[in-house]
Formats: sequence, C-alpha cells, structure tokens
Amino acid sequence: MSVWHLDIGATPLPAGVRFRVWAPLAETVAVIRCGSDGDTAHPLARAGDYFQGTVAGMAPGDRYWYRLDGALRRPDPASRCQPDGVHGPSQVVDPASFAWSDTDWRGRELEELITYELHVGTFTPAGTFTAAIDRLNYLCGLGVTAVELMPVVEFPGSRNWGYDGVFPFAPHHAYGGAEGLKALVDACHRRGLAVILDVVYNHLGPEGNYLHPFGPYFTDRYRTPWGDAVNFDGPQSGGVRHYVIANALHWVAEYHVDGLRLDAIHGIFDFGACHILRDLARTVASLARRLGRKVHVIAESDLNDVRTILPPETGGHGVGAQWCDDFHHALMTLLTGERGGYYADFGAFRHLVKAFREGFVYSGEYSRYRRRRHGSSTANRPPRQLVVFSQNHDQVGNRALGDRPATRLSPEQLKLAAGAVLLSPYQPLLFMGEEYGETAPFPYFTSHGDPDLVEAVRRGRREEFASFGWEGELPDPQAGETFRAAKLDPERRHRSWHRPLFAWYRELIRLRRELPLLRRPERREIEVAGMEDEEVIAVRYHGGGEELIVLLAFGSGVRTVRLPMRHGKCRRLLASADGHWGGPGSPAPERLPASSSGPEVALAPFSVTLYGSG
Repeated sequence: MSVWHLDIGATPLPAGVRFRVWAPLAETVAVIRCGSDGDTAHPLARAGDYFQGTVAGMAPGDRYWYRLDGALRRPDPASRCQPDGVHGPSQVVDPASFAWSDTDWRGRELEELITYELHVGTFTPAGTFTAAIDRLNYLCGLGVTAVELMPVVEFPGSRNWGYDGVFPFAPHHAYGGAEGLKALVDACHRRGLAVILDVVYNHLGPEGNYLHPFGPYFTDRYRTPWGDAVNFDGPQSGGVRHYVIANALHWVAEYHVDGLRLDAIHGIFDFGACHILRDLARTVASLARRLGRKVHVIAESDLNDVRTILPPETGGHGVGAQWCDDFHHALMTLLTGERGGYYADFGAFRHLVKAFREGFVYSGEYSRYRRRRHGSSTANRPPRQLVVFSQNHDQVGNRALGDRPATRLSPEQLKLAAGAVLLSPYQPLLFMGEEYGETAPFPYFTSHGDPDLVEAVRRGRREEFASFGWEGELPDPQAGETFRAAKLDPERRHRSWHRPLFAWYRELIRLRRELPLLRRPERREIEVAGMEDEEVIAVRYHGGGEELIVLLAFGSGVRTVRLPMRHGKCRRLLASADGHWGGPGSPAPERLPASSSGPEVALAPFSVTLYGSG
C-alpha cells in the first residue's frame, strides 16, 4: 500500500472515509450512509468528471450507496465489498486490516509456473476461500507451483462460473469476501504457490450491472457474445481505462496476486494509438518492479495474434504469455476423433506436430471453421510464453454435458494427454481434478434472479452447441443440482485406475520441475519430428551436454519406429505403459545406444516414453 493505493471507491482515513467516483453523466452525486436510525446524505464535490469528498464519522464496516442527481440510488462501481449481493449497498473495507505474512515472497518466474486452475465454489464441499486453504497441502504434494482462480468477483446469487461478475473490485461475499481471499493468497505464498487471478475486462454481467448512469463505461460500436462491449477507445473512455487499470493494480497491490489471466481479449476492442492491453501490461510491470515481485499478465485469446505477446518495441502489446487453444484442439481431436464446431479445423496428425514445433497451428493458413485465413506465427517466441493444457474450464464446461475427458478416454489415453502437456516445451496448466481422472462433470451453472435472463441463458446454451452435434439433455444452468454435480471428489485418487493416474501426474510434474532441459527450454534447443505413418511424435531437448527424448505414440497398436534424430547414449526414465503406472507393459528398450541414424524403438499403444542422457 505504500507503493500504490486505490484512488476510486471508498478509502478509510483517520477522520472518516474518502469517496471518489467517476460519474461524468451525473449532475450531482451524494453518499448515502446507511444507519440503523435512518439514512443520511453527504454531497460530494465535482472535480472534473469525478465526484469526491470525505464523510466524517464513517468507518470500515459502514454500508453506503451513491445517489445520482437526487434520485437514482446505486452501489459503488469500485465497491470493495457487497455483503448483501449485487443489488445491495456497498460496504467500506479497510485495505490495510489484513496481517500479511508473505513479506519475503517475491513470486515465481514465468517458466516456473505449473498452474492448477480451480473454481472456488466446486473445489471443496464448502466452496469457500477458507475451505480451499485446507487443500493447499494436497496441491503442494501434487507438485504444482501456481493456483489459478476462476473469477471470484461479486456475481448474482451464490453459484456462477464467475464471468457474470458486476463488481470488479469486490471478492464474492459467499466465498468469504476480501478477508477470505487475502487469507487464501497468503496461505498459498507460505507454501511457495503463486496465485493467478482470472479477471474479465471485456464485459460485465447482465444482472446487477449498475454502471450505466455513472458514465459511458460501455459502447454500442462493438459487440461481444456476453454483454455490452467496454468503451476503451470512444468518447470519455479515459475514465474507463483508468477504472480497468486501477482494478488490475488493486489485485496486485491489495491482494498480493502474482498474475492476472485476462479473459477473452478478443472481446476487448481498442483502435486507439496505445492499446489498453499495452497500457495495462506496462503499468502492472511498473508496479511489480516497485514492489520487488514477479507479476505476470497472461491473456486468453482465440485470435492467434502474436502481437499480444510481442514486446512493445516490436509493435506488440507486451503481455507476458497467452493461452494456446490450438495445442488443446490438435491433441484432443487426435485422441477423441471429434470434429464438430471449431474442431473442424483440426484432427490431422500434422496439426499436433506443428503445435509442438511452433505453438499456433493456424499462423496464416485458411481456417475452414472461420472461412478465412487465420493467425500469425509464434515460431520465434520463447515457449514459456504459451500456456497449454488438455483440459480447462472452457474446454470441459462448454461441452453440452460438461463431461470430462476421463469419461471418454481410456487411462492410457489420459496418461498420454498428460505427458503431451507436461513434457511439452510450453507452460503447462491443469484443470482441477484431471490429475486423478475426475469424472464429475463441470457444466455451466448460474443463480440469476431475473426469470427472463434465466430463460435467455438456457436458450443461448442450446444454440451454442448446435454446430457440435452433441446429444443428450442439457443440464439446466439454473438448477442447484447442476452446480452440486460439479463438486470434486479427490478421494477418487485412491481408487481403481485413478490411483496410478494420480501417481503418473505427480511424477511428470516432478520431472518438469527437476530436469533442467524441461524447466526453461529454448527454441534452439528443441527438435520435433512427426512420424505420421506410425502416429508418433518425437521431441528432443538438448543443451549443456545433456539431452531428453520424448516419444508420444498415438496409435491404437504397438508401433516400431526409427528415431529420425541423432542422439547420444540414453536410458529410459519413464514409460507410461509400465505396470507401475497401471499400464500393460512397455516394449521400449531400457537403453538407447548413441546413434546418428536412430535406432528402432517399439512403443506401446497410446503411450509416453522418456529417455535421458546416461
């Protein structure tokens, strides 16, 4: 807080509470203090497009509204707390009240991140920040180094994915509010876990969005599938840009988060000379330097636009990393055979080979799904700038039934998917429960209060899935049972085929963390070969006199391949087909002699085999 403080919203002072709100559309603004003996009004003074002032006698815990033009009563756009939900008053929070214990925490380097994405409401039976703390030792035992929280800001009701949030500065009261989130972050840092927060800057949710009368936060010049587009480049957009960048800094400074995952930046429209993403990334980086911490900005985008992660001096936005959906699509279409919707662009073996070599599969090629050329090349970007996965909340939850890969793939295929991600050159991300083959679905769920909105969501989900041809009755997003069905059962990891799968994930993560060639691979140290007839991908890492060879076999029968790359003497470090991992037995040799032409290697169906120097 000594480095940066939030200059909008309610800020406690020794003499009262200072209020500041951007409201260029209002003629007058007053603070309405809620009291047991009645409400009292305190006018604020205009300062340009802002209204501000200090209300004596107010303190943390007090509830308040803003009254616009003597008539409209609205919550604070920068509210730190909504104790009664999206339709209730805001509450003053003391940002300095929490006793942090992470003074020595400096964060983690980008290449160190092995990220575990979770939804607070379904991660534990209680579905709170406090309950999540009780499972952090489990995550440390798994070996991951970062926790990524799906959006946690105030949304309508008590259950939601989080992308319908309408108070970007207020952790949801049902999860445990500001104190609960700070306690979770602090507990993560004590265990060496970085925390990445999913934030949504492309829209606000439809219910409880009270920003319109304050100012032109939104624009009709652009459209998003989720709600009104945010006004980043139109008239009076300066206050909007301030609001969003202040929000990013708020999470870093007040909540000590180590990274921000920017949701769907393809829904962020800015045709100004300095894109909002560049401004945001630059400002966050500046704050991180002043705090002496590593803070990462990571984007989600379906644009395949390398400019997102290029540095500003070469015309980019300067974002640290971005999700790579192409890797997921290429991997899962090979394993499942699905070709509906956006999977229509994938399914060929060469697609996954290119994903391993470059990252983006579509780097200017024609996309049949989009009916146009799509993407630019990431071949020259450091692999750590791309986040890859075999599962995430979208790729599970945006299926009609929210069904997980563990319900469609065999244990051998699940181990292969895990090996492809965790032994890839890229930054790996896991979705909660995948490490032991969770079979509970993760469907879309809501708890809206507006009946018309509820019906619109139901109708929209049906229309969204039409192009995939999925069958089955859609779970009702509004039903409580849809939410409860998504709760994890981590005890599953002790039973049946889940046990060796869990052990397999732990070993892959251990190797990812301990083997130098996997910790920070560079493009010049990686060779990728695709043997299409045999359905085998070989990846060779080399440097400092050491080497690793990863063999990924996607065929349904035993394959014998001649390695198309020179290498030194190697020993087998890992084979997913070994009985130790629940496999049928690996035919791969224990050792490979040094070779310039490549020895023959027999590989089990749907298997991962890893060789290393020695």
